[in-house]
Amino acid sequence: MNPCNTSSYPALYTDLYELTMAEGYYFSGKYGQDAVFDYFFRRNPYEGGYTVFCGLSGLLEQLENFRFPPESLEYLLSKGFRKEFLDYLSGFRFTGNVWSVEEGEIVFPNEMILRVEGNILETQLIETLVLNILNFESLIATKASRIRRVAGDRMVMDFGLRRAQGMAGLQASRAAYIGGVDSTSNVLAGYLYGIPVSGTQAHSWVQSFDSELEAFREYARVHPNRAVLLVDTYDTLASGIPNALTVAAEMKKDGKKLAGIRLDSGDLAYLSRKAREMLDGEGFPDVKIFASNQLDEYTIQSLNQQEAPIDGFGVGTKLITGKESAALDGVYKLSYRNGAPWMKISENLEKVTLPGIKKLVRCFDEEGRMTADALTLELEGEVEEIFHPVQIGKHCRITQYEQKCLLHPFMQNGKRAKKFPPIEQIRDAVRIKLGKLPAEHQRFENPHIYRVGISGELMKLRDELVKKLNSTRKIH
Repeated sequence: MNPCNTSSYPALYTDLYELTMAEGYYFSGKYGQDAVFDYFFRRNPYEGGYTVFCGLSGLLEQLENFRFPPESLEYLLSKGFRKEFLDYLSGFRFTGNVWSVEEGEIVFPNEMILRVEGNILETQLIETLVLNILNFESLIATKASRIRRVAGDRMVMDFGLRRAQGMAGLQASRAAYIGGVDSTSNVLAGYLYGIPVSGTQAHSWVQSFDSELEAFREYARVHPNRAVLLVDTYDTLASGIPNALTVAAEMKKDGKKLAGIRLDSGDLAYLSRKAREMLDGEGFPDVKIFASNQLDEYTIQSLNQQEAPIDGFGVGTKLITGKESAALDGVYKLSYRNGAPWMKISENLEKVTLPGIKKLVRCFDEEGRMTADALTLELEGEVEEIFHPVQIGKHCRITQYEQKCLLHPFMQNGKRAKKFPPIEQIRDAVRIKLGKLPAEHQRFENPHIYRVGISGELMKLRDELVKKLNSTRKIH
């Protein structure tokens, strides 16, 4: 058995307490009670102004294949789970409903972006899977979108697989493509998801020959239509670029063309300017300059400010690991149980969850720009006013805006209810949606906080339930 293969055992890809609670629901007779859980997060990653929602397709695939094969049940029996419960799990299938925003949607803190409906046992059991997939892929897609923003029309390549957290590199490459990169070095991601693949050569290739020039010539001979030469193995300006120019001239005589050079160390702004001068001076203005080496949105922004003539960026570690944010703090909270709204209360108002079955509505101004999001009860029509969920007394009217519901039924009775578009279409949707988000929400430093409010009816329900639960707590 491959220890990295979670697809064969999605039901075991969980925290132990999900299973112990499920066993408790079963033996207490509660497992058939209806329940609703909401997925949301409390802070944007990277101290940014938005998040790109990603991972829904993979999550639904895992839910459709959520099974307990015999060998997994034998393992759980060895861990003390009771046979009667395991007999129940042997025929377990997820039969619930999943409502969600579309993959690639732009979302914000404290708004429900996915809702799971079903019985309490099944909705509880999938919690870890929901959080693991959505938190990670949304983190990486958001990072990629920030890099895409500063890169503009220049190529961005995902070079991060070797620095990824194990097999999560597959999810990360998919999320990075949805977020805006143009290609990936990850061949398996290219095969599974149809992402364009790209790559150049390593320093070891150059070192494996007696001379740098011989290495360049041989690479160009084997790959005449896509030769990008790594010019910093020894001395970028004294040997790397001159040798690349020699090969470029030889290829030109044979009717071929050197695609580009890659800089992987040193002062990228200075070296790219000198490289461009040397290439142009020898009559090769079409040879591209690519750069790599610990790049992220801030480094690329700095290179832009220095007017570095770089045509494309290979981004690795800081993209694929989501640096500087270690994780998206998404949570999965019970909002409805046994036929009634429910919630978690706390002395910290920010940790008080919103009860009931809800929907998410987005408001657009007359120019089609995103202006505010509203959380309302499912059966409410268009609302006239929204209220800040934490800051008492802060509210705004939204009657002047076009209102659009963002939640859609993606799974009904355990089966997918909505076909996913091709990955290129999801990627394009991110670009289009970000084009509708005002620039002040996308800047890196002190981004403007996007308005997310709750309807008056939802606020009333929350306050009444808080009062009821506090009263019950005092009695007992």
